[in-house]
This record gives sequence, structure tokens and C-alpha cells, in this order.
Amino acid sequence: MSRPSAPKKGWLTHYSELVAAWRGKAGMHEDSEDAMHDAVVRLLENGAATVNDPRAYLKRSVSNGVIDRHRHRAVLSTTPLHELAEGDHPVARGPEAEVFSRRLVSDLKRALSELPLACQQVYVRHRLEGWTHAEIAYAMGISQAMVEKHMTRALQHLNRRLQKYAP
Repeated sequence: MSRPSAPKKGWLTHYSELVAAWRGKAGMHEDSEDAMHDAVVRLLENGAATVNDPRAYLKRSVSNGVIDRHRHRAVLSTTPLHELAEGDHPVARGPEAEVFSRRLVSDLKRALSELPLACQQVYVRHRLEGWTHAEIAYAMGISQAMVEKHMTRALQHLNRRLQKYAP
């Protein structure tokens, strides 16, 4: 006769319950899973002993993470240039097009250089090299939530600094 396994204790029990509950639902959304993993990473980084109610912490943290991801996508929706039809590409027309392009590139480089290195790396990898947030997070050793924060900061800064180029 085998011995029953010892029950899990603490936050890990609640994490297991959350995973089981969500996996039981049809089509657990990728954002939910990412938010859940980010919550656990924060819990481990900050020390699980500092949380009074792990069940409530995990539920609220995951819920907030999903909401943040949704808001981020709604506010900062983008279409890479390579996915646009040729006629939809933003271009300057006429003899000043080359001068306009040089100024834009120069101002973009200057604005990027004003950002912290992590924000620069996230922006370049995502927008110019086409990396996903997950790939960037793995390469930089940070959470996807942190990648999103760096990207948001970079986009807000660039938006302010390059406003004169907006149509």
C-alpha cells in the first residue's frame, strides 16, 4: 500500500489550483498564462513570505496582468511596415524627401539615445528586428511585463520627441 503524498502548503497550493482551474476552461488565453507566470515570478522575487494572503495576491495580480496586457494592446496597437501594402507606406514626396528622411533618422537616433539602455534595446529588438516580447524577455533576463514597460516608455518618449513628423 502506497503512502498518500503530503499536501502542498502556502502559495504553491494556490498557484496549482489556479493553473488547474484555468486549464480546465476551454482555451486558456495566452495572456492569462503569461500574467499568471509573471505574478509567480514577482512573488518569488519579492519573497513569498511577504504576502499575507497568497490566494488573493495571485488572483488579483493575474487579473491586473491580463487587464494591463489588454490595455497595452488597445492603446499601442501597431502594424509592422513589412505587413503594410506598398501604397500604405508613409513616404515624403518631392525633392525634400531625402532631407526629410535624414532628419527623421537623425532625430530618431538622438531620441533613442536619451532613453535608458534597456528601453533602447527593447525598442530596437521589437520594432526594428521583429523580436517578440517573449524573446526579448528571455534574451534580457527580465519578465515580459518589464519588456512591455520599457517599450511603453520608449514609445511615449519617441512620440513626444518626434511629434513634428506626425502627419
